[in-house]
Amino acid sequence: QVQLVESGGGLVQAGGSLRLSCAASGRTFSVSAMGWFRQAPGKEREFVAVIDWSGAATGYADSVKGRFTICREKAKTTVSLQMNSLAREDTAVYYCAASRFFVRTPGEYSYWGQGTQVTVSS
Repeated sequence: QVQLVESGGGLVQAGGSLRLSCAASGRTFSVSAMGWFRQAPGKEREFVAVIDWSGAATGYADSVKGRFTICREKAKTTVSLQMNSLAREDTAVYYCAASRFFVRTPGEYSYWGQGTQVTVSS
């Protein structure tokens, strides 16, 4: 099993920044990639960003490309998501997830965190 704990959500004004963190523990040797997803009220969970466990490869949804940055802290089992130029449409619950594969599909992720709320006000 892999346990994931997110932190860093909150309320921010449009144009502001937030940094989310995800701490992984347990059988992390089975993890090949970590992803961030988000789910707004009434909408399906959507892909935001992914990083492979080495930190060498990343991927982003078009809606966040150029504004969000995913990174893995070396020597730590922590993945962060730096979110800049936040807009109201970024408001959602953000989830960290772990997978054996470098993919963007939520169904391919076996482990999920509890989620952290990000609210962007105008």
